[in-house]
Amino acid sequence: MEETARMNDKRPIRQKRDPEATRRALLAAAIAEFADKGLAGSRVDEIAHRAGVNKQLVYHHFGNKDDLFRAALEQVYGEIRAREQSLNLADLPAVAAMERLVGFSFDHLAEHPELVALLNDENRHEARHVKSSPQIQAMHSPLVRMIDETLARGARDGVFRTDMDPINVYISIAGLAYFFFANNHTLSAIFDTNLDTAREVSRRRRHVIDFVLSALQPREVGPSPN
Repeated sequence: MEETARMNDKRPIRQKRDPEATRRALLAAAIAEFADKGLAGSRVDEIAHRAGVNKQLVYHHFGNKDDLFRAALEQVYGEIRAREQSLNLADLPAVAAMERLVGFSFDHLAEHPELVALLNDENRHEARHVKSSPQIQAMHSPLVRMIDETLARGARDGVFRTDMDPINVYISIAGLAYFFFANNHTLSAIFDTNLDTAREVSRRRRHVIDFVLSALQPREVGPSPN
């Protein structure tokens, strides 16, 4: 009788919730939604729909839409900072280390257009989410230290200038790659060429690497003026 009752019980088996999986799904959905529509144009119910969860779970895990946008920024920043740490620059000669870092920075933006889109939107909001995130601000300290150590190693070896500031070097590396991807459509239209092809992206990558390495080379000492 008991066996028959169990067989006839058609009630669905309740799935065990996985809060971490839900949080990851919501973050992935939020990043995609914010990249497509920006903070102002994105809707919480659409993010929940993309993640395949109830809208209330967005508020449960993240609070409000601004909190979710900040979490999305923390996620995309965290990914690139973690991958930078895995480059093991300290194991390489200074020039090779810097080439690896510049190439990686360029490649990451090429592979992650959502990062470019989120940063564009955050700048429109005057970085208010970044300013309120100690996590994002703390992420950059190891990167700056890594660049500083590489510059110092190169200066000791006589292959880099001795007066380079690591923060300015980082901004230059990021800017040379970021501008290309953030403005690809307008640049392509202005110069009447498609800068989004694999060939043009590869050419730009090589140019950025060579440009940074050239800027870091020691200055030639010219003849003394009479």
